[in-house]
Amino acid sequence: MAETTRERDTMPPAGGTRRRLGSYVCGRRSKWIVLVFWLIVLAVAFPLSAKLTGAQENDTASWLPGSAESTRVFEVQQEAFQTGEELPAIVVYERTDGITPQDQEKAAADARAFAGVEHVSGDVVGPIPSEDGEALQVIVPVDPGDGGWFALGDAVDAMNEIVGGGPGGLDAYVAGPAGVSADFADAFEGIDGTLLYAAMGVVIVILLFSYRSPVLWIIPVFSAFTALTAAQAVVYLLAEYADVTVNGQTAGILLVLVFGASTDYALLLIARYREELRRHEDRHEAMAFALHRAGPAIVASAATVAVGMLCLLAAEMNSTRGMGPVLAIGVVIGVTAMLTLLPALLVVTGRWVFWPLKPRYGSAEPTERGFWARMGRGIARRPRTVWIGTSLALGALALGLLGLNTGVIQNRDAFVDTPASITGEEALARHFPAGTGSPVIVIADAPAAGDVRQAFEDTEGIAEVTDPVPLDDLVYLEGTLEAAPDSPQAQDTVEAVRDSVHAVPDANALVGGNTAVALDAQNAAARDSLVIMPLVLAAVFVILMILLRAFVAPLVLIATVVLSFAAALGLSALIFEHLLGFAGVDTAFPLFVFVFLVALGIDYNIFLMTRVHEEAKQHGTRRGALIGLAATGGVITSAGLVLAGTFAVLATLPVVAFAEIGIAVALGVLLDTMIVRSILVTSLNLDLGRFMWWPSALSKGPEPSASAVADEPEEEPAVR
Repeated sequence: MAETTRERDTMPPAGGTRRRLGSYVCGRRSKWIVLVFWLIVLAVAFPLSAKLTGAQENDTASWLPGSAESTRVFEVQQEAFQTGEELPAIVVYERTDGITPQDQEKAAADARAFAGVEHVSGDVVGPIPSEDGEALQVIVPVDPGDGGWFALGDAVDAMNEIVGGGPGGLDAYVAGPAGVSADFADAFEGIDGTLLYAAMGVVIVILLFSYRSPVLWIIPVFSAFTALTAAQAVVYLLAEYADVTVNGQTAGILLVLVFGASTDYALLLIARYREELRRHEDRHEAMAFALHRAGPAIVASAATVAVGMLCLLAAEMNSTRGMGPVLAIGVVIGVTAMLTLLPALLVVTGRWVFWPLKPRYGSAEPTERGFWARMGRGIARRPRTVWIGTSLALGALALGLLGLNTGVIQNRDAFVDTPASITGEEALARHFPAGTGSPVIVIADAPAAGDVRQAFEDTEGIAEVTDPVPLDDLVYLEGTLEAAPDSPQAQDTVEAVRDSVHAVPDANALVGGNTAVALDAQNAAARDSLVIMPLVLAAVFVILMILLRAFVAPLVLIATVVLSFAAALGLSALIFEHLLGFAGVDTAFPLFVFVFLVALGIDYNIFLMTRVHEEAKQHGTRRGALIGLAATGGVITSAGLVLAGTFAVLATLPVVAFAEIGIAVALGVLLDTMIVRSILVTSLNLDLGRFMWWPSALSKGPEPSASAVADEPEEEPAVR
């Protein structure tokens, strides 16, 4: 694109190492090399990224810790009993005024037809009448094989077609573990496209509002899309050839995180580039200075997020542990694209891309007298009152944590709406034992079969136990729960069964099944929270100390982010219970929200505090705090809206767990940008002054009071 008449197509003068590195990205010739490189990456990565869905592992072993007892049962089932990933679909037929002979014939004919459905394995059992004569059930074993959730969905869809069109007044549903899993598969089908389009729509609207340019938004959106495509391609290769576990949850969060974080980094760089365009005639030189000054903060921010994600490697849960490297890789690729592709595109297009608000050389910087500058001066008049009042307000929101119900989310509460499988589960519970179709499984050494069966059967909460099925030196037993298999009472029964059969001498008994899987997942998630949360805080603290060369400032920033996390979680709990009617949250929910909010929330403090640190060297901490807030307030707010908006699109999915994560992270990000960073951190900067930088050199020497700084006449920072 043609330059304005005032611009010169020259390289920036030699400066520091970081400025020279910026010159390599945005130079007169190198910008084209960078652009061509990323176009090649996009062409190669696009077909690979489309294969990521097929590489996902959504089976039991991909979620549970390998050491869990239910995981070992699952492995023995596969190796010794060749049961694979078999799940029962329970087809329930219900007529409130009593099952008729025609209903019996219909159910029997359907049972014969089910045997021919693809992925149905083993014998179809039934129809079995209920004691009250108002229902029938047919048990259909389904083994999806390598097809996972989506193969289950195909099998259940075929069964739904078979049961349709019965005698008038007969209701029929496909329920059981296979039916519920199929509804989860339907909820996740097309998730990548849904999330991508929703995230892009949110980002475009916010960028149009922020820049008021009909063109500029295209560049960060294209750069973020390129980064996401490259990240998905790399993750696919790792899943396919490096044994990295990727499931539907990880893939969905990867999309939201990469797109949102990349756009955040783009906003910060564009804001600094626009600022430098007012100080430099040549756009290449302006971008080199922008990269020199904003680059370290962006890199530090991305490093914080990546390290926070890598802390998930300490998790016991396979699904959580696999999420760590996947999300870290996504963030690294995202920041790389924003510091290379984005600058190249911006200098290729020139100043006109900001139309109609083009930044002209020598024009005044509008942020110096804008809203954030006025807010900063208002805070400076009583900073201690402001930070104490803000902390108390956030603490009051955090009290909502007292009502946060963590633990087991039953199937009926796992969906935003009520799919057919849940309606079927409710029908089953009305007419059959609650645990039908989702048994507790016990595998033990064959010589102890009789004693194990007796101990199993005598356990309170077990309705009946099958005869042992021998295979070589092992036996396999199933027990029917009296309670619903996804209830806390069922988990208590599983623990009691484990106590009973483990006490049988020389039995080496193992207890598994769907309820045991949920119990082991809950215990592992609780352990992961206790280990990973302190680890993330320690990692972020070290990064902040290195970046800010201080001890006090990192402590203060960590404290503000933790307070923000508690407030976001408390507010979320109130919304979930009183506005949305959600029954509770999964045990892993606080950990996920904590990692995202601490890693992402600290970003905005990094953006602000690196600018304050830069300005403090020349103006002192208190003046630097006001200049830093004025210069970064608008862009950080826009970045927070982008990230909150992209995470909020998770709430569009019909799965409660995703909706809760999206809502909580979005609320936390908004609190960070609107209150914690702009009010709390700024007031602490103004109150503590130079002591924020203890023990560095910036903590020494005299400094004016906060009120004196507030009363000073406005002035622009010196051009550096």
